[in-house]
Amino acid sequence: MKKGVLALSPLAVFIVLYLVTSIIANDFYKVPITVAFMAASVYAVIITGGIPLRKRIDVFSSGAATGQMMLMIWIFVLAGAFAHSAKTMGAIDATVNLTLTLLPGNMLLAGLFLAACFISLSVGTSVGTIVALTPIAAGIATQTDISAPLITAVIVGGSFFGDNLSFISDTTIVATSTQGCRLSDKFRVNSFIVVPAALLILVIYIFLGSGINSPQNVPEVEYVKVIPYVVVLLTAIFGMNVMAVLTLGIILTGFIGICNGAFDVFGWFSAMGTGITGMGELIIITMMAGGLLELIKHNGGIDYIISHMTRHIHSKRGAELSIGALVSFINVCTANNTVAILTVGGIAKQVGDRYGVDNRKCASILDTYSCMMQGVLPYGAQLLMAAGLAQLNPISIVPYLYYPLAIGIAATLSILLRYPRRYS
Repeated sequence: MKKGVLALSPLAVFIVLYLVTSIIANDFYKVPITVAFMAASVYAVIITGGIPLRKRIDVFSSGAATGQMMLMIWIFVLAGAFAHSAKTMGAIDATVNLTLTLLPGNMLLAGLFLAACFISLSVGTSVGTIVALTPIAAGIATQTDISAPLITAVIVGGSFFGDNLSFISDTTIVATSTQGCRLSDKFRVNSFIVVPAALLILVIYIFLGSGINSPQNVPEVEYVKVIPYVVVLLTAIFGMNVMAVLTLGIILTGFIGICNGAFDVFGWFSAMGTGITGMGELIIITMMAGGLLELIKHNGGIDYIISHMTRHIHSKRGAELSIGALVSFINVCTANNTVAILTVGGIAKQVGDRYGVDNRKCASILDTYSCMMQGVLPYGAQLLMAAGLAQLNPISIVPYLYYPLAIGIAATLSILLRYPRRYS
């Protein structure tokens, strides 16, 4: 037990340094998240026993530079280059003006939430949706009286609708493959659980947006500058790889910006460079988090959680609650919902079979709880990306994340109330 608690203690160091200290100081900018991760990482290296220091650092480095981690960093680099070059050539301002022209003020929040839900369902990725819509949402916030953290949270929440439900989402594919059920069956069960939550949140956004007024003097829309965002959204919806989508967007912003005189070739290069540099903190956090969590796994922290959380199961309802709690906790430790499902999928299958849990319901529980937890983690890739693009502290977004919390509550109620009945 002592070994398991010690293995998990780096997480406690991070939480105390970043969250607790910031709460005491009443300022979440007092302790940079990079410093908190650095201290927790150094501590994790120190407590890792039984192997030489160089080997401990190798374990940390292997977690910081996995193939999935490097792919995420590539996306961050391309997103930074696209976002800043688009901003410099006027694409964001033009798209914001178009949105303000098309949507009345009282429908801005609801409209953006629906757009995020639709795009994420089409592309199957929350990160791609956040990259596409967050700059637009941040631009709208500057031209209206909408809170920037609130409107950013609308995008983040809507992005997890598709992350949870889409047939091409990594979490859906992993959840169904580990539980041995069909994508369509899991989609059906999942829809019963989360669609009512999405409709409720949509109503809440309609209510919250009722007092919002669009600016009276919206500048004339420069439609040619909207083209990069339209192309990015359409190619993403039709299933193009997110890296290819962003590369295409970068090329379009450069071509249009040079043609209309927004910048020359060197100005375009400078804009991309500034955008990439702006993602530096996000890249550092991502790598340190990956290394820290690899050391926790190496020291037995993940195995400790799994063994202790599955020890006291006595009923079908208890089995489902334990599966939800287990994938949630592992998600906190790994900061990646796909990895969390992969880690506990086999255990969840064994527990589910032993207590008669429908494998379709089990897959839905795994996916929904992992998306709920990933959606509120201030050090998860989605919130870090959204905060970086909107130039906010990720903690400031958390209180407005209504949809991730709503699907967590909906999943818990589906277990307690045995709903949907056919799959319970």
